[in-house]
Amino acid sequence: MRTDTPQPIRLADYAPPAFLIDEVRLDFDLAPNTTRVKAKLTVRRNGEHAQPLVLNGERLKPVSVAIDGRVLAEAERTIDAEFLTIPNAPDAFVLETEVEIDPENNKALEGLYMSGGRFCTQCEAEGFRKITWYPDRPDVLSRFTVRIEADRKFRHLLSNGNLIDAGELPGGRHFAVWNDPFPKPCYLFALVGGELDVLEDKLVTMTGRTVDLRIYVDPGMAPRAAYAMDALKRSMKWDEETFGREYDLDLFMIVAVRDFNFGAMENKGLNIFNSSLLLADPATATDMDYERIESVVAHEYFHNWTGDRITCRDWFQLCLKEGLTVFRDQSFSADMRGHAVQRIKDVKALRARQFAEDQGPLAHPVRPSSYLKIDNFYTATIYEKGSEVIRMLKTLIGPEAFRKGMDLYFERWDGHATTVEEFIRCFADVTGRDFEGFFAWYEQAGTPRVSLKQSYDAAARTLELELAQETPPTPGQPTKKPLPIPVTLGLLDGDGRTLAFERDGQAADETLIVLDQASAKVTLTGVDAAPVVSALRGFSSPVELTTDARASDRYVQLAGDADLFNRWEAGQELARALILARAKGAADEVSEERYAEALGRALNDQASDPAFKALLLALPSESDLALAMAPADPAAIHAARDALRLRLSLHLTEDLQRLHIGLQELGEFSPDAASAGRRALRNAALDLLAANPRAETGELADGHYRAAANMTDAMGGLSALMQIGGDLYENALTDFFQRWKAEPLVIDKWFALQARDPDESALGRVMGLTAHPAFDEKNPNRLRALVSTFANFNPARFHDPSGAGYRFLADQILAVDGFNPMTAARLVEPLGGWRRYKPELGALMRKELERIAGTEGLSKNVYELATKALAD
Repeated sequence: MRTDTPQPIRLADYAPPAFLIDEVRLDFDLAPNTTRVKAKLTVRRNGEHAQPLVLNGERLKPVSVAIDGRVLAEAERTIDAEFLTIPNAPDAFVLETEVEIDPENNKALEGLYMSGGRFCTQCEAEGFRKITWYPDRPDVLSRFTVRIEADRKFRHLLSNGNLIDAGELPGGRHFAVWNDPFPKPCYLFALVGGELDVLEDKLVTMTGRTVDLRIYVDPGMAPRAAYAMDALKRSMKWDEETFGREYDLDLFMIVAVRDFNFGAMENKGLNIFNSSLLLADPATATDMDYERIESVVAHEYFHNWTGDRITCRDWFQLCLKEGLTVFRDQSFSADMRGHAVQRIKDVKALRARQFAEDQGPLAHPVRPSSYLKIDNFYTATIYEKGSEVIRMLKTLIGPEAFRKGMDLYFERWDGHATTVEEFIRCFADVTGRDFEGFFAWYEQAGTPRVSLKQSYDAAARTLELELAQETPPTPGQPTKKPLPIPVTLGLLDGDGRTLAFERDGQAADETLIVLDQASAKVTLTGVDAAPVVSALRGFSSPVELTTDARASDRYVQLAGDADLFNRWEAGQELARALILARAKGAADEVSEERYAEALGRALNDQASDPAFKALLLALPSESDLALAMAPADPAAIHAARDALRLRLSLHLTEDLQRLHIGLQELGEFSPDAASAGRRALRNAALDLLAANPRAETGELADGHYRAAANMTDAMGGLSALMQIGGDLYENALTDFFQRWKAEPLVIDKWFALQARDPDESALGRVMGLTAHPAFDEKNPNRLRALVSTFANFNPARFHDPSGAGYRFLADQILAVDGFNPMTAARLVEPLGGWRRYKPELGALMRKELERIAGTEGLSKNVYELATKALAD
């Protein structure tokens, strides 16, 4: 039984740092188990209060502490498991400390650790305190000079900024000295030391400066970094053209590491990436991998201005850098890959992760008010919903004013740590508008629910729209106030053509309604026919929308809505209604056939983009459907969704076969959006054909797998075979492993595929795979591939009525928490939604959460999430 109760950190208690550090000199003597770190800090008191100097430090073996060259006696300082305290520090001084750390046995992968025989760091959010004593908070900005010394076998010695010195030393050793001229918080510090290959390139900036670009990877892997380099150069140019932001150092570096808790990290001038988000070639990476590499490379580069040059005053402002930078990388991806398709993908991800978060006990505002461990707030709410808030701001004020506001933000806050309030104030200053009401989007948790009712008067040619909003209670926020919700809206006639109208005397074919009260009425005039209302176009707000539209209206939208997002959305809503009706025992086979016919017509629309058609073919996920069913019954949802997939497969067999044959790739592989879209549609066609597990389909899927000339098609074939099962699937699995067992990133896909297996034996298969020689729970990529994929993306088997899936996940959480609390905590979320499921399932989930929360020695990370999930 756990006996201690960690105390939360609160935004309301924020106080400026008692001391500031202007200059930092770090000296590293790298050794796997006995790395020595000397720190020389130029310190000055911040204010007049005579507070003690308190520095963070964890898992440090102290060697010495000195002020202005004088070693402090033990009576003059206190060292415990978390802090170095000097009660009587002077107002201005130089603090020199030396500690010893053990990177090789640092399995938490925070601070300085070893991965693949190389030294690397991860300091966000609170990892720097595991390297040396320091005020580990983002509002202490310092200029860093770093000297690294190591054995010559660690060939590359890298840190932030510019290389100012390097050379050989006696005894087979060498050194490098780096200086970063820009002040930064310690969470952006980075160091890498090891044997690496490097891919080099250059970029000429908009002012004519030449920047050296280097990507460091495992030996022999440099060719696989070519796409990442291309994405980097495109993102640098895009940021110049779109936001006027030029890169500021002479060198930009990226390093790929094998063991990493995050996807990537934006350390100033030295980004460190999980290798899964950097390395790609057609044989080993899918189109989704290429897409994610492009997005994440851009995201981390964009942080140079929104995160590095301007950073957060405190960790409660995390959305200020992450939500804003997600908005920037999504905008970049839309320009690279098509706005409609990218928007659909972004909204699918938002709903799958963030809407689910909002419906559970872990719901929190975009800017939280308290936390136990900030690591737990790297969530979809901070990132994806934070991005949606920025998107709404741009919608409300227009692109020109938005750019002016961003320019003012960069000018006003460059080189500082700031807050969300100051960010929003920039837009208030350039527009003269009051954004007090809009700020509630940052402080209020939950997904608003918007209802829309329509009334058409044919004689008066008017359409009256009645809109209302409410936000359900969330933990700590039982009552909600109305939010300003932008609703972009257009009208269609019965044939799907755009219908013109007037609003306030102005002719329009689309309008923006801002619902900023609990309810409102809007009248459109000059409407010549009873319209189909196309509301929330482009998903203009992160809300749940319900309307009084008929199913026939959805078919009109699916066939011809000029807004492609709403065309896709209409298909999703039709499918969702059919699946949920069947899951509740009220199947409507006539409507299912009608939906299949409409989908067939959409597939045969020659004007539609293949990537868009591929998205149309994908039914709502089982997790998405569970959010719309109260209480959720995973088994019934799975059976109902499979039944509709089978009906579609049977009805569309000829269309799907035609697509599969006609889209076969004959030329050289290209990762561009158009080529990826054709592969996506071909594989989506095969996936739907596999819903009908007849012998011919199995042979088709096996042939697809065997003939695959790239990893996208290989995984498409293997996934189809998984649905069908049997010897063809098992033989393909064996073949895949034998072919790719030397490629860790590909074997992650092998584990993840089996974790999604819908067969009733899936849990036993997954549990058996934890004993596979290739499984390593200490590698976050491998753990996520198997355990997280099973818990998050195989609901029918995770929610086994016996509770065995829940016990398995809880066992994994407790095992991993012993060495990597950050990764363990991220496995808690699938149990957190226990209230949404059938009572008998919810009780079993709650039981495992109670077991986790009551475990002695549990980390703060896991304890916080488990207890929040259990709280009333």
